[in-house]
Amino acid sequence: MHQLTVHEVYASIQGESRYAGFPCTFVRLTGCPLRCRWCDTAHAFHEGQILSLAEIVAKVDVFSLPMVEVTGGEPLAQKGTVELLGLFVQKGYKTLIETSGSEDISLIPPQVHIVMDLKAPGSKMEHQNRWENLNFIKRSDDLKIVLSDLQDFDWAMKIIEQEHLLERSQVLLSCAWGQLQPKQLSEWMLAHPLARRCRLQLQQHKYIWSPRTRGV
Repeated sequence: MHQLTVHEVYASIQGESRYAGFPCTFVRLTGCPLRCRWCDTAHAFHEGQILSLAEIVAKVDVFSLPMVEVTGGEPLAQKGTVELLGLFVQKGYKTLIETSGSEDISLIPPQVHIVMDLKAPGSKMEHQNRWENLNFIKRSDDLKIVLSDLQDFDWAMKIIEQEHLLERSQVLLSCAWGQLQPKQLSEWMLAHPLARRCRLQLQQHKYIWSPRTRGV
């Protein structure tokens, strides 16, 4: 059985995805090959504790919440993450994974809810998008695009149309914290026919707690 380097395990309110607002246990894994310009979890690049999958599951069990999300960093950068997801599914957890979209998602168990980023130009990581992942996204999953300005928004509209994203999955449009205001994004969405079919996403945990608070 694999081991994983774990940055932290904690209980909080799900801040993103179609499950925003639900209590959830988070397993944040260490490491990420990307360096997004607005990354808010750089502390997870290096810090962490090596744990067996059984030890990770035991830590999650302590919180007794029905939902668990594996996140990072980039969780799929570590071998063993897919196996961990399978263990959570077997135990009956509503299981989510949040991934940057730079790693192969094809082996993720079908019961797992995938929240996958598409990196807009403002992130400086657009070149890391693994476009073949779109072949494995389910209608029940979420595609998330974080935007910092009008250029990012226009890029998102082009990609939504070009890749038929609205037929593949739910599309979430999110503001890069501190760089784009929700009011501005809302106005753009109301004015654009494709964006009207998307969902505005706010990072709820950053409104409940300080944006810099860890473990929430």
